[in-house]
Amino acid sequence: MFGDLLNLFSDAVSGSFKANSSYHGRGEDMNKESGQYIRLFDDLSSDDVSIVGGKNASLGEMISNLKERGVRVPDGFATTAEAYRKYLEENEISEKMDARLKELKEDGGNLSKVGKSIRMMFRKGEFPNGIAEEIISAFNELRNRNGNQDISVAVRSSATAEDLPHASFAGQQETYLNVSGEEDLLEACKSCYASLFTNRAISYREEKGFDHKKVALSIGVQRMVRSDKAGSGVMFSIDTETGFEDMVVINAAWGLGENVVQGSINPDEYQVFKPLLGRDSYNPIIDKILGDKEKKMVYARSSTTKNINATKKERSSFVLEDEEILTLAEWAVEIEKHYGQPMDIEWAKDGQNGKLYIVQARPETVQSQKEAGSMKAYELKEGGKEILSGLSIGEAIAAAKAQVIRDADDIDKFKEGSILITGMTDPDWVPIMKKAAGIVTDYGGRTSHAAIVSRELSIPAVVGTEEATEKIEDNQEITISCTDNERGVVYDGILEFEESTIDLKEIPETKTKIKMNIASPGAAFRWWRLPADGIGLARMEFIINNVIKIHPLALLHYDDLKDKDAKKTIRDLTKGYDSKPQYFIDHLARGIAKIAASQYPKQVIVRMSDFKSNEYADLIGGKQFEPDEENPMLGFRGASRYYSEKYREAFALECKAIKKVREEIGMENVAIMIPFCRTVEEADKILSVLSDYDLERGQSALKIYVMCEIPSNVILAEEFAQRFDGFSIGSNDLTQLVLGIDRDSAELSSLFDERNNAVKVFISQLIERANKHDCEVGICGQAPSDYLEFAEFLVREGIDSISLNPDSVINTIKRIADVEKGLE
Repeated sequence: MFGDLLNLFSDAVSGSFKANSSYHGRGEDMNKESGQYIRLFDDLSSDDVSIVGGKNASLGEMISNLKERGVRVPDGFATTAEAYRKYLEENEISEKMDARLKELKEDGGNLSKVGKSIRMMFRKGEFPNGIAEEIISAFNELRNRNGNQDISVAVRSSATAEDLPHASFAGQQETYLNVSGEEDLLEACKSCYASLFTNRAISYREEKGFDHKKVALSIGVQRMVRSDKAGSGVMFSIDTETGFEDMVVINAAWGLGENVVQGSINPDEYQVFKPLLGRDSYNPIIDKILGDKEKKMVYARSSTTKNINATKKERSSFVLEDEEILTLAEWAVEIEKHYGQPMDIEWAKDGQNGKLYIVQARPETVQSQKEAGSMKAYELKEGGKEILSGLSIGEAIAAAKAQVIRDADDIDKFKEGSILITGMTDPDWVPIMKKAAGIVTDYGGRTSHAAIVSRELSIPAVVGTEEATEKIEDNQEITISCTDNERGVVYDGILEFEESTIDLKEIPETKTKIKMNIASPGAAFRWWRLPADGIGLARMEFIINNVIKIHPLALLHYDDLKDKDAKKTIRDLTKGYDSKPQYFIDHLARGIAKIAASQYPKQVIVRMSDFKSNEYADLIGGKQFEPDEENPMLGFRGASRYYSEKYREAFALECKAIKKVREEIGMENVAIMIPFCRTVEEADKILSVLSDYDLERGQSALKIYVMCEIPSNVILAEEFAQRFDGFSIGSNDLTQLVLGIDRDSAELSSLFDERNNAVKVFISQLIERANKHDCEVGICGQAPSDYLEFAEFLVREGIDSISLNPDSVINTIKRIADVEKGLE
């Protein structure tokens, strides 16, 4: 339905992907069987690329092979490449076309003028005897299949090329929607033929040195899905930003799907974890992001469409229900299995019968083709003033002058090496996108034109910012950072950053488990390829601060809020939620689930919230509920909050989120950890509260850990060991309290050192005492990430696991392997 626009930005070649079959084609025998000029989709497969092009062959392949697996594809038919060649011959187009193209070659004649004249030749032509009759006959057969009713169809171009198996012509031709009636159908078919000579298609073939005569065009005629009365979109069977293979990413908008592909709206986004699909009663939707969806494309009169404003209700509602999201994800998995590779898929929902359909599928060609042996890592070396943010595309950083271009007529003014700032892009923008250091757009989602092209060009982009063209000035120096998989940020000024290559080859195995510290769900996906043994510390605070943003008590007591501005902000953030506390539970659960998915089925230890009171106060609506403490570092934090009547109901939301992650979404690899637990009596209170919320140690294999960051945790380690499954050393707080140094004090920073012998004695004692009770001991503090010699000390003491910052995992593994070898 809208694949042509999207296909332009894919390296998926007409003849380059197949479904468990070879590409020799069926040749003349099939022509004799099914007619020379028309093939029903039912009779096509991936073997027929040379006859009907990759797009139409793919539709036939799915209808023939995936219907039994429940995948629903609208039926239709295709004209053959032979029909195209016959049209050229009978209308005597070839010689005239050659003459016009010769002008272009000899003196670089006006591309626009040449293209227009060639397209006019096709539109003025007449179908030879037999071809028009076969098209009309097949159209009437399609009507009969659909109850002999008047139907509208999508008329799509599917290019094929002789002797050019590695040439991608997809997306350079046109699609015509809402075509009804025999006369309009034939005119749309002529226009498809003409679109083989769009200016960009001519330019592409000239640039690549391809003979225009070796390219033919098949026309696909497919029953329209009435998504103008419902919704449509695009999905990938792989995470498009990180290559994480266990994810289905779905974008959705109201109406026809062109707005999603063009990037002219910010769509909904859903993420589904593939390994848990169809298991028990799990609902493995691990993210749902509500898009603005300001407009929707609908049918106008025959063969035309128009954009209208979405209603307020539509803008504040998700396009798909959970059941529909899961159905599409299951179909994506089936399609991926059939083709044996990650796929880029278009879907639509019919507003008349309520059914979902797959309308196109092609290989994903960016992440799936990257080498697995190494990965790039980028890190900002300094902070900066944030201008705005949007969706992160590309996992990289770029710093340069901005160039604001609002209209395609001005693209010739673009200066190579600048960062392109614009509302949205389309195929005409590709030449300057190739010259850009980065891209920032007002509109668009992860499947928009700007996002797809940026990935293929390996340049960072921040899309869907809503106001880039207003907030960024022409020639302003900016830095864009896409190092978080979810949120791309635009900073003022040229900031220093570092690019490095992490070699994943020949990483040694270690007896000591090496885990990672992760805060951002997006960062978890970014590092999924690292050879870690799970996550030793997932920081809940990041999700609360950056995703939820609201103090939990402000959600629980919304009606009693005194801050009117905070109340309005909360109302806006929680739109679509009847229950404001549920907003907290859902967003926290999905954030944790994303982190857990990145390592599934390896263990992921989630630390319950450990904000200090001043940090909680900075959350939206937080000041009303937080005490004013002289030293929040040693105040109302960690475990003491969880059973306190002042906070217990807020802690209940955290517990409900954990329960949802484990039991509804299905991430049973999630364990929990209690921070800053001062006394054994406090530990008992916490365990009792957790039990009240059905989070009991050992139930459904749930493990509960405790942070070791207070001297009392070491001194009474054997008693704590009887209550918890393990310890995780927080070296920062432990150093602070052993040495009596405020870790935030600049004046005492020279004295703050986790390698101090007093700290190391405490750690040695903890490991020894915990071992007596077969209790695990790990460390999640900063020290082993910063100091390799500290990691060596931990290994010699017999620690069970070391949790590191992701960028230090490889070097530390190598060092630990050497230490372990020396201890043998």
